[in-house]
Amino acid sequence: MSAPPPAMPHAFAPPAAIAQLAAPPAWQAVDFIADLHLNPAEPATVAAWQRYMLGTAASAVFILGDLFEAWVGDDAARQPGLEAQCAATLRAAAARRPVHFMRGNRDFLVGPAFLAACGVQDLPDPVTLIFGDQRWLLSHGDALCLDDAPYQQFRQQVRQPAWQRQFLARPLAERQAIARHMRGQSSARQQAMNQWADVDADAARALLAAARAPVLIHGHTHRPASHTLGAGLSRIVLSDWCLDAPAPRAEVLRLRPGQPPARISPQAALTPEA
Repeated sequence: MSAPPPAMPHAFAPPAAIAQLAAPPAWQAVDFIADLHLNPAEPATVAAWQRYMLGTAASAVFILGDLFEAWVGDDAARQPGLEAQCAATLRAAAARRPVHFMRGNRDFLVGPAFLAACGVQDLPDPVTLIFGDQRWLLSHGDALCLDDAPYQQFRQQVRQPAWQRQFLARPLAERQAIARHMRGQSSARQQAMNQWADVDADAARALLAAARAPVLIHGHTHRPASHTLGAGLSRIVLSDWCLDAPAPRAEVLRLRPGQPPARISPQAALTPEA
């Protein structure tokens, strides 16, 4: 895999059209999660996610990117291992309630055939959810971190169909080795940075205006918080999950019609009252 090209100034332009998804009237609660980065080295996180997916009391679950630490191709799920286990969990969860999946910067190679086989709905990024008489703009969030110019250049490269075809044509073992190398590079780069790039406020406002939505829900930055953007606009940042860390963290964002968004634990999400 070639290195990303030299950083260039990155301008943000909202999509010409943003997809919409209208929630069925029967939906009473909708859950949002992101940035679980599931991998074999974090079994407690994997187990918590499996319990949550199979037992949540929500009417629907929206996974907004980076469910997996890395995804090198759908054929990985045909081998024994974590990917196959997660596929089985997704299938079982989707048989109980609608599950929607948006790709992130770590699992952008998840294919539509894999999602279809799991019974999971494929979400574009961004997409507007109409729920509870309000429009909610959903995104992973990485495309809005404009200050990280090297990453934006890399993102543009790897989202190209030609690049993806070339990468997926490599043997599975080679792709897995490349992914390990890339994760090592990413970790070293993050440790060297004084501060991680955050979502650009102007870009968020422009995207909300294009979607005609007052609230953006996103992940990616691992900085769970709510931010006001002025003029009645705001963004809600989802928590990452890491139950194997010295200070475990995991959070579900739950929406109910007519109520403010609630941040709850995966365990609390199993109860209808939460």
